[in-house]
Amino acid sequence: MVIKVFVATSSGSTAIKKKQQEVVGFLEANKIDFQQMDIAGDEDNRKWMRENVPGEKKPQNGIPLPPQIFNEERYCGDFESFFSAKEENIIYSFLGLAPPPGTKETEKPNAVDETEAHTESKTDEGAHEEPQSAQSPSEDQQERKEEHAATGGGEKQEEGGEEQEEGEEKEEVEEQEES
Repeated sequence: MVIKVFVATSSGSTAIKKKQQEVVGFLEANKIDFQQMDIAGDEDNRKWMRENVPGEKKPQNGIPLPPQIFNEERYCGDFESFFSAKEENIIYSFLGLAPPPGTKETEKPNAVDETEAHTESKTDEGAHEEPQSAQSPSEDQQERKEEHAATGGGEKQEEGGEEQEEGEEKEEVEEQEES
């Protein structure tokens, strides 16, 4: 499978040039095979790219700007989706490629499987207990953080976040013991 990056080699936009350089540089640095397809000098490339970018990914004017990334004929995404995938360490999935051994992306599925197995064993252990809140503690904590941030306590929370979470967990345990 060949990754195709559609670029405009003679673009007048510095923003487009920077985005193209970031995509190409990342692929080169990670030794991911790809082809640069110039839409500025080749009308067929420009036409193919414009026709194959899905409608929901096209801007309002209907003309997608480079860089646009494809795996053979399959659309992967534009610069924003590439950047998000890179930040989330899921770039190989984004590109439709198998991640090389030893990368974070190959380690994630194993970590998820272990977490699911751990959760299942805890669920089995607690089957005879009364059901607790439908939300997990992490969801409760997230809601509290959001409420705390909404009431203007965001800075204090970051400084003493761990202490506050420990206090909240103690409160939860005390409330559960009382009921």
